Amino acid sequence: MKHKIYILAAFFVLASAQAKAQAYLSSSNELIKRILPKQHQFFLTESIAAENGLDVFEIESKKNTIVLRGSSGVAIASAFYYYLTEYAHCQVTWNGVNLKLPQNLPEVKNKIRKNTPYEYRYYLNYCTFNYSMSWWDWTRWEKEIDWMALHGINMPLAITGEEYTWYLLYKEMGFSDNDLKDFFTGPAYFSWFWMGNIDGWGGPLPLDWMKSHFELQKKILARQRSLGMKPVLPAFTGHVPAAFKKKFPKAKLKATNWTNGFADTYILDSEDPMFAEIGKKFLQKQTELLGTDHLYSADTFNENEPPSADPEFLGKLSARVYDGMSQADPKAVWVMQGWLFYSDRKFWKEPQTEALLKAVPNDKMILLDLATEIEPVWKRTSGFYGKPWIWNMLHNFGGNTNLFGRMDVIANAPAEALNHPQSGKMKGIGLTMEGIEQNPVLYELMMANVWQAKPIDLNTWLPNFVLNRYGKNNPNAQKAWEILRKTVYNVPAYKYIRDGAESIIQARPTFDSLTRWAKTTLNYREAELLPAWDELIKAAPTCGNSDGFQYDVVDVTRQVMANYALPLQRRFVAAYEKKDMATFQTESQKFLQLIDDMDRLLATRKDFMLGPWVSQARAWGNNDAEKALYEMNAKDLITLWGDAKSPLNEYACRQWSGLLSDFYKPRWVLFFEQATQAMQQGKALDMKQFNQKVSAWEWSWVNRRKDYPLNTIGNPVSIAIQMHKKYRSLMQKVHQ
Repeated sequence: MKHKIYILAAFFVLASAQAKAQAYLSSSNELIKRILPKQHQFFLTESIAAENGLDVFEIESKKNTIVLRGSSGVAIASAFYYYLTEYAHCQVTWNGVNLKLPQNLPEVKNKIRKNTPYEYRYYLNYCTFNYSMSWWDWTRWEKEIDWMALHGINMPLAITGEEYTWYLLYKEMGFSDNDLKDFFTGPAYFSWFWMGNIDGWGGPLPLDWMKSHFELQKKILARQRSLGMKPVLPAFTGHVPAAFKKKFPKAKLKATNWTNGFADTYILDSEDPMFAEIGKKFLQKQTELLGTDHLYSADTFNENEPPSADPEFLGKLSARVYDGMSQADPKAVWVMQGWLFYSDRKFWKEPQTEALLKAVPNDKMILLDLATEIEPVWKRTSGFYGKPWIWNMLHNFGGNTNLFGRMDVIANAPAEALNHPQSGKMKGIGLTMEGIEQNPVLYELMMANVWQAKPIDLNTWLPNFVLNRYGKNNPNAQKAWEILRKTVYNVPAYKYIRDGAESIIQARPTFDSLTRWAKTTLNYREAELLPAWDELIKAAPTCGNSDGFQYDVVDVTRQVMANYALPLQRRFVAAYEKKDMATFQTESQKFLQLIDDMDRLLATRKDFMLGPWVSQARAWGNNDAEKALYEMNAKDLITLWGDAKSPLNEYACRQWSGLLSDFYKPRWVLFFEQATQAMQQGKALDMKQFNQKVSAWEWSWVNRRKDYPLNTIGNPVSIAIQMHKKYRSLMQKVHQ
């Protein structure tokens, strides 16, 4: 009898594996068809077994067919992209796509086989879901999931629509809609809501939004799982509605404050019996609605210090958080963002960090070293004290617009960590940027690490990247990228250089050259970037039809113009200090003209336009009130990040056409008017009074109804060339 049971069990396991493999093949074929609708028939997909539990792919030519084999849908998609980049010299990025394959597909003369040393290839940060993804529909998500698969991602964070699961659970617990109306934030602020930082801001959230995004989440998860990805779903961290204390007066609650101008939020103490009970109920409800891959994200103290630094307290707290997960799912694995160990290292010393981590079994927790390229926390935690961990590139904060990155670090450090004798259980690599759709070279480079265990040779990789991007092997383009590598992308692994510089244009108008969020300090000298601009302009006749080139020539032109704003600002400041009215007016007009010219340049690419962002937000509304709410959320996030008194203004600033002309420029116009008036009256500009006036104007702008252009205007290459003719010699003089 036992023998028959074993045979039956083996049969079911085999049948399940075959069904899964068939699903991977089907999903991979559909992906290839979406990417190459006219040439997909030249690719054949086959399934192969994983090697030591890790993904593997193969590529070979058979007659006129390219055979792609893989151990998962992601592995097959990676094989496909490897062929596209290494043989057909194509590229798929957020900011430029080249899919001009040769008429006869290049032959793979010798079979290629690639193994990944990384079990996990993680993707996304809570913040990405708002700084970039707030208004995405299924069409945009489908493209992104394809991008994930092509780049080897198999472990994406998946929190879209989480609010609906919580809504259903709280309703079952007896909470009314009125109890919850001040709990859920508006759609642009979910990331900080889920991390327990804020309640209610940008709301009240319509129920229609919750339902529509729950349906969207089901599509996202189905597609990700069909390719073999294992999505990381949310878990309970203790954050509860303010109405909780009225509903459960005996509950042990702690008020906490994020210190960024928002009201207190409430955290249910993990010692309270309801903590584990709610954690269990939430995961049960979520699993019932969405299924599970047993990976759960929970961040207990995101930019909020615990009430005690006692290691015993922290260990017990950690154990209780995991207990809430394991009661609902005995296979639960806690995936923790390690941001707290970087952002609050004064609190999280070795005893505190070790206590928090060691309270959970090693095989039940995975740590995300969230900004490893800035500061590798694994080095000061003995590889996270025995826990599996993932090496991540954070790179971008706030979805800001700048050329910036650590190219040499990204090419070398992941493999160095993997092979380091003290790195512990490094099990993966990943991308944890706050915002995407910028600096595509950094993301292509980072994910090139997936299929190798040794450092990347940039002297070989970068020229190939440029060839794939532009479809032409142009010497000027190659020279431009060598200069970019040595300037904007030559940032060391040094913790105090966190992210790229913005432009003084984006700062709330000021006589200072340094501001809190719109930082102006570059990691290179302005003049050093100009030759890269020259070389791209020279490459334009050959490469100008390339989508990637058009983006890059606008991006580099934008950067040198953004840099040029600071010396212009210093000139009108100097004139103001000398009480030289004529020079002040002349220089301030040059500054305003620069803003106009940047706006005109950026209007040539949808990547740099405000219109789509606002339009996509409004599209989710079912009536005028909802559309207005979503428009306010969209405009507020990238400007004030709160109300008129928000200390986070400009944190998520963007260099976008429409934003430059309709937000940044009017602020500077008001500043120049007020400064001129003060000079005429023989007194200093009252900056306190001005800031009150301009913040009131900003708040009015955030809440104003306005449509912005949705279609590009002008040719990106032609206008970049015009800007080069107008500004190049002026920049050389001023930067020298």
